[in-house]
Amino acid sequence: MGSEIERSILFPNIDGVKYNKLDDTSFHDLALDIVCKEVTRDAREQAIVTEILSHMTDCPEVSSYRQDVFEDFKNLPEMRAQLLDLFEKIEFNKGKGSIRKAADEKEGIWYLMHRLNEYSDYVKCVDALRVCLGNEKIKSAGLKGFKAYVDELYSASHFDELKKDIETLQKETVDIQSVTVGINVNNNLEAESMGLISINNKKFKKSNIVSNFSDALSKEDKIQDGNDWNGDMHYRYADGSRSVGAYRMLDDLMKFQAVSSAPFATAQLRQSTVASINEGDGLGNSTYYLENILNKMLDSMVKKIKNTLDKYKDVVIGGITAAIPEFVYYIRMVEFIERLEKKGFTFCKANSVAAGESSMKATGLYNMKLAISMPNPKELVINDLVFDKSHTIYILTGANRGGKTTITQAVGMLFALAQGGVYVPASSFEFAPADCIYTHFPADEDKTLDLGRLGEECVRFKEIFNLITPTSLLLMNETFSTTSFEEGYYIAYDSVKALLTKGPRTIYNTHMHKLAVDAPLYSEGMPVKASSLIVKSEGGNRSFKVEIAPPEGLSYASDIAKKYGVTYDMLTSSDAGSGASVPGAETSPADEADA
Repeated sequence: MGSEIERSILFPNIDGVKYNKLDDTSFHDLALDIVCKEVTRDAREQAIVTEILSHMTDCPEVSSYRQDVFEDFKNLPEMRAQLLDLFEKIEFNKGKGSIRKAADEKEGIWYLMHRLNEYSDYVKCVDALRVCLGNEKIKSAGLKGFKAYVDELYSASHFDELKKDIETLQKETVDIQSVTVGINVNNNLEAESMGLISINNKKFKKSNIVSNFSDALSKEDKIQDGNDWNGDMHYRYADGSRSVGAYRMLDDLMKFQAVSSAPFATAQLRQSTVASINEGDGLGNSTYYLENILNKMLDSMVKKIKNTLDKYKDVVIGGITAAIPEFVYYIRMVEFIERLEKKGFTFCKANSVAAGESSMKATGLYNMKLAISMPNPKELVINDLVFDKSHTIYILTGANRGGKTTITQAVGMLFALAQGGVYVPASSFEFAPADCIYTHFPADEDKTLDLGRLGEECVRFKEIFNLITPTSLLLMNETFSTTSFEEGYYIAYDSVKALLTKGPRTIYNTHMHKLAVDAPLYSEGMPVKASSLIVKSEGGNRSFKVEIAPPEGLSYASDIAKKYGVTYDMLTSSDAGSGASVPGAETSPADEADA
């Protein structure tokens, strides 16, 4: 596995591993976007889940590494709770990360305080992770390796000193709770200058007097005589939603002047000031405008913080910050799977193996999208499926709305989730990981305007064909069915025959039954074989069960004919022309697509 110290619980330190990106179209075709939204409602966490599931490798050790880490998270709920509590308290998980400054800016009090907080979070994180990952029940190489990394950080010569310095600095700066600002104005209430009057160890409290600054300006008896502090002065909260008139004008002008005249103000800062004046009250940006004055008044403190933090400028905290999204990924995924398990759905740990005679054995598999929307697990139909040398490309046929697309999509989900380290919707699942999953599903109409549907399908298939390898997974849904049967069959026949030369595991969901019947013909002399897979029809009823067998004939055409009342018996029955409703007539053509 390489070094015993692992800095990632998703990407083990293995030489020669290459990751491929699952494209957005395939991600959507597999309904993984729906899964992500069910895993978490937080947009940032959805992005993390999407990014991780989208990066795939055919290295079985990576999948096994992730599956083992996931199992630890699943079996140790107390550890998950401790980690979530930690991430809620520190800044890393709130999207702030490292603070950046423009090249022409000095390291002012605001920048330094954020650096100080960042180091403080780093110290808290190392301390807490060391405790959490010290759980003797942890079995995975990933979490044990990361624990070794945390121990290495903790035992580093700088850590104790950094910890003490951070504690000292925070004690000295925590007393700053408020500042008193004075603004001189001219006869037009234009801000002439602004200065810091005092730095206080208590926050101002909102006065009981219900008034704001614009009220004070409009009532002569509230204008203070002189500028000395007295007992009649009150703190009037500047509520941006109610601050209007003279206060707003004064506030805007003061902010603009303060930033415009500041010697270290960057163009970006000036631009943000103008934007805040034009778009809103801008009170949240006041820290920027006060910083130059604070820097001068707190000069000795600024220098002390800077000198202290500079001692640790070579401390790399990126390893910890980069790992936190990985921890969040596992925790959210475990919570998601446990929610479905509580409803009664079955999940299992995937067994990742090297490619051999058999490259997938799945029992009791089902489509996770159904589990998300289905309230009763007893209504679920499960299936078994195998990929091996004799069954590498499946030509899947069956009745309309019989579940062909559902099973096709389910297989893709199994691979994506298993390779992401997540327990999969099946009773058992052994597989050789795919280097990537490619889908060829019907495109949206707006993507076919230039080439037409058939032209777009041909171009897209050729692009996919050039990318696939023997370890890929290819899922095709009604490919080449937008033309006549003769033309579609001709193109499909050659395409499947070409796929056999490369040997990717493939499910080709189609209504061209002849393509399945002729599978032995184009399999002759090829390194792998194509075979017919059907969705069984039991007494004319859809079973949603698949089996390796010859196609059942014209079930699709028969189903459509019965649905719209155009069989001979239905057309010639006594009420055929009476205006009676045709069975299924209220159904839109879109309903002809598989579930």
